[in-house]
Amino acid sequence: MKSSLVLNRSAIALATLVLLSACSSIMDGDKVNYKTQGGTKVVPLDIPPDLSQLTRDTRYVVPGSAVSASTMGIRPVEAVATTAAKQVNDVRIERDGQQRWLVVNRSADLVWPVVQEFWKENGFQYVVEQQQLGLLETEWAENRAKIPQDFVRRMIGKVVDGLYSSGERDKFRTRIERNSTGGVDIFVTHRGMTEEYKDQAKTGTIWVPRPNDPELEAEFLSRLMIKLGASAEQAKASIVPTDIAAKKTTLVTQDNVSQLRIPDSFDIAWRRVGLALDRTGFTVEDRDRAQGLYFVRYVDTAAKEEKGFFSKLFSASTPDTGPVKYRIAIRQAENIAEVTVQNAAGVAENSPVTQRILKLLADDLR
Repeated sequence: MKSSLVLNRSAIALATLVLLSACSSIMDGDKVNYKTQGGTKVVPLDIPPDLSQLTRDTRYVVPGSAVSASTMGIRPVEAVATTAAKQVNDVRIERDGQQRWLVVNRSADLVWPVVQEFWKENGFQYVVEQQQLGLLETEWAENRAKIPQDFVRRMIGKVVDGLYSSGERDKFRTRIERNSTGGVDIFVTHRGMTEEYKDQAKTGTIWVPRPNDPELEAEFLSRLMIKLGASAEQAKASIVPTDIAAKKTTLVTQDNVSQLRIPDSFDIAWRRVGLALDRTGFTVEDRDRAQGLYFVRYVDTAAKEEKGFFSKLFSASTPDTGPVKYRIAIRQAENIAEVTVQNAAGVAENSPVTQRILKLLADDLR
C-alpha cells in the first residue's frame, strides 16, 4: 500500500513537472537570453566547458555577509540603480539604409553609466571598458534562447547546463560619440562565430566567423532605447525594417594609392566607416573627427593557417606578428568621401596589407 502511494505521488509530480515545462516553453518567447546562472563568468571559447567545471548550486546560500550584534542596529543603505534623468522625446533611433543608431539628447557623462549597466543586466561581461573613448566591448557569450527547450533539455539542463550548446557565440561593441547638438550618438555592432567540424572525418571542431546579424543589433538598440526612458511602443516602432539600401561603395586606385569612394557626405561616411571598423573587429585606439582619422591596430592574418588564426583570436597567447598601427583617413571630395589607409606616420600606403584592410571595409560597406 505504501509503495503504491509513493508511485502515485511520483506519477503526479512527474505529470506536474511536464505541464510546468510545457507552459514555460510556451511563455519563454524571448529572442535573446545571454544571462548566466549563479553569476558565473562567461567561459571563453578557448576553454570549452566540461563536467569538472559545474556551476555550484546557490539556492541554499544565505545572501549577504555575516551579521554581528554591533551591526544589527544599523540600517543597510539600499542600492540605487544607475539611471539617467528621463526626459520626453530625448532618445530616438536614426537610420541610414540598413544601419541604425541611437541619438540621445544627454551628455556623455550621463549616458555612459546607463549603457554600462545595460549590458551587465543582459548577462554580459566586458573585455573593453574605456569611458574616455566611449567604447564598451563584451566578452563572447552564448544566446541560450537558441537552444531547443524540450522536456529532456529542461530536465538535464537543470543538472548540467553546459551539456547543451547552440554552437554559436556573440559579442557586441558599443560606441558612444558626442554629436554637434551636445548629445551623443550610440552605435551597437555585432560579431558572431559558429562552431563547425574542421574536416569531413569530424575529428574536431573550429570556430569560424558568421555574418553580422542586423536583427540582433536592432533588438539590443530597442532594449537600450527602453533602458534610456523610451516606451516599449516607441522602441518597437523604431526598428521596423525598411527597404532603403545604402549607396554603393567602390574600391579604386588613383595615383598608385588604393581608396574607397563612398557617395555620401563626410558625416555619413564617418559613421559608416566607424560601424564597419567595429563589425570587422579592428581595435580602435582613438579617433579625431575634425581630422577625419580613426587610429586602429590591425593584425595581418592572411598568411596564417585558419586553425592558427582562430586559436590566436580566442586565446591569450601573443601572435607571432604583433598588431600594427594604422590610420583610416576620411576626407570630403566634391560629392563623395574618400577613404585611405595610412601608416602610423600619416603617410598613405598601397601595400598588400592596406589593400586587404580596404577590402575588409568595402565588403562591410557594400
